[in-house]
Amino acid sequence: MLDSALVWFRRDLRDTDHLALAEALRRARRVYCAFVFDREILDALPSRIDRRVDFIRASLLQLDVALGRRGGGLIVRHGRASTEIPRLAQQLRVDAVFANRDYEPQSKLRDTVAATALEAVGIGFESFKDQVVFDGPEVLTLAGRPYTVFTPYRNAWLKRLTADDVQAHDAAGGCLATSPLAVGIPSLADIGFSPTDLLQVGVVPGMSGAQALLDDFSGRIACYKEQRDFPALKGGSYLSVHLRFGTASIRELTRRAIAAGALRDNEGALTWLAELIWRDFYAMILDRFPHVVARSFKAKYDAIAWEEGIGADHAFSSWCAGLTGYPLVDAAMRQLNTTGYMHNRLRMVVASFLTKDLGIDWRRGEAWFARQLIDFDLAANNGGWQWAASTGCDAQPYFRIFNPVAQSERFDPDGEFIRHYLPELAGVPQKHIHAPWRMSSAEQSTCGVLVGRDTPAPLVEHDEARRRTLQRYAVVRPDAAV
Repeated sequence: MLDSALVWFRRDLRDTDHLALAEALRRARRVYCAFVFDREILDALPSRIDRRVDFIRASLLQLDVALGRRGGGLIVRHGRASTEIPRLAQQLRVDAVFANRDYEPQSKLRDTVAATALEAVGIGFESFKDQVVFDGPEVLTLAGRPYTVFTPYRNAWLKRLTADDVQAHDAAGGCLATSPLAVGIPSLADIGFSPTDLLQVGVVPGMSGAQALLDDFSGRIACYKEQRDFPALKGGSYLSVHLRFGTASIRELTRRAIAAGALRDNEGALTWLAELIWRDFYAMILDRFPHVVARSFKAKYDAIAWEEGIGADHAFSSWCAGLTGYPLVDAAMRQLNTTGYMHNRLRMVVASFLTKDLGIDWRRGEAWFARQLIDFDLAANNGGWQWAASTGCDAQPYFRIFNPVAQSERFDPDGEFIRHYLPELAGVPQKHIHAPWRMSSAEQSTCGVLVGRDTPAPLVEHDEARRRTLQRYAVVRPDAAV
């Protein structure tokens, strides 16, 4: 039995179903809790107004209250986490630091540095699986290698799954300790940031926000398969930001899916469970193949010559601003820039458009998403972009190129989503809402929307862009230009 331990919170901002906390409470007489606003991450952010930082701080307020009800509290520091945690552990004179594992290369390096510093002063460091259902060697091929194709990974994941894998980790027992070092949660100003419009864009942080969304989605999960691809419908769970920062437990979400019939006959629940498995899959890929952060998963795709120069920079800026001339693409980008969120189907559409229609390197689009998305997760973001660009594991085939007009007609048939984010198109007739440039001059004059004045003309013609893309990918597959 340890005399005392420190639980280092990171991407797990809750006090329930939390493995590191549960283990510390089980194995130590006194347990302290800490969080570090890591300057290595914060100082690299491009803006001092960041919804993610606001979300984290608001979630910490809830976590601190929850820990306080149990006799403890949260010690918060602002600095380099790899330095602050060993320093705090020494100040508290704990025997060990417990944390839940992270799979991003920089996070793994941070943990190695912290663990080495702790070991040097005789303090242990232990990490636990909490962010995913399976990690490390738990799901491997028969040859003992990581899967690189999703469907067999999903099948092996489901075959491997038992009730124990998703059982809640009881963090209610044991003894939480207080410390004079716990002086409350710093304000945004204290760490160099400004308030955001988090609540105005409909994001409720913390465990309470996660629970409300999960309870709401539990009543809609049966319709998930039919409704999830339509951005004008309330079809998704909207829990991605809570999974990202751990205000919801992946095990609880998996249990909810199973309870709703995911392993029996509920296709909606099964489809949602598959999305949770995709999350595990991409985390595994990032963990086992860290080169994907900077390079294509498939090395031969690094030979692709992406568009560069003034023209490409202009096209990229237009894409970022939602000014490509393709309504669904532009509405999706406006949703991202306005709210920090983008519907999952639309993430695929805009990524395909950037890489396949505009011929721009997927890494530029991934970086823009990393800047804008409140639910930004390196593993999922990288996996999704490489899938769209056909450069990743189990990626979309190079010749499968989303037609932005066809996608619009199929998934926003009434143009409801488009008109919400592009109010300048409100007067466009229904038959032209997906492609306003097809209106005659007389029709444009009648509806009061002139292409090139009130809405941009298309940056590219899709069929011609598709031809150029197939030529571009010929460096990978000689028959791609056929």
